[in-house]
Amino acid sequence: MKATSIIAATLLLGTLAIGGEQFAMSDADRALYAELLENNPAEMDVQWGGELVEEYCGGDAGLAKFMGVSEAKLPEYISGFPRYIKPFDAVLGVDQVMQALMAKNGHKPFKLSSKEMFAMLAYAKSLANEEPVRVDVNANPQMRAAYKLGEEVFMTARGGRGLSCNSCHSADIIGSVLRTQPLPDLGENAAGATWPAYRMTKSQLRTLQRRFQGCMENALLAVLPIGSDEMVGLEVYVTNLAKAKNKTIAIPGLKR
Repeated sequence: MKATSIIAATLLLGTLAIGGEQFAMSDADRALYAELLENNPAEMDVQWGGELVEEYCGGDAGLAKFMGVSEAKLPEYISGFPRYIKPFDAVLGVDQVMQALMAKNGHKPFKLSSKEMFAMLAYAKSLANEEPVRVDVNANPQMRAAYKLGEEVFMTARGGRGLSCNSCHSADIIGSVLRTQPLPDLGENAAGATWPAYRMTKSQLRTLQRRFQGCMENALLAVLPIGSDEMVGLEVYVTNLAKAKNKTIAIPGLKR
């Protein structure tokens, strides 16, 4: 039996055993989730991220100038990330652009995996809140290549269990329950539009690429570095799923 068939059967049994999606969260968890929707702890990270952007990047004006857009157009521009940045001849995330700006301003850039950069990314992406996802996978050859690479990473089975991202997020698996959590449609749940987010199980802010890493760890896959071509491509692919569902950006998100 193929690995994907094994996991499908396991997930189906898991769903039947616990009675379906309604038991994926306890009543206490549901109450906490409702409370955090009103008072998301990551809002403090967003505020801190704004202070860091002001100090190291020159604020919104400095960020807009470095990106080559007006401050008024900054939210729209950010809603199109990841995108091809011509001066660097690469498809980059907002965090990578901010690293370059920090270096230009004479500062040592924070690591992409640092809590400081997580906060800065959350702030920068929050500037595009309520904007539609505008990632354009056909904008140029570089974006097409990044999307193709991301799709390959998403679909390729690897690691000790022979799993891929698609093993848990294909159409025939969505809605099944794994480890008490229903497996989501990554487009419908707007994964590409709602990270960085506060993870209740981690009690901290996480980014989409850090979440990818967590999935890889759980599936016994070799963990790809944040900011690698493969990770950026995977973010392009998943963000395009949100665009296909006409989702809007909402940062910080709230995830179990």
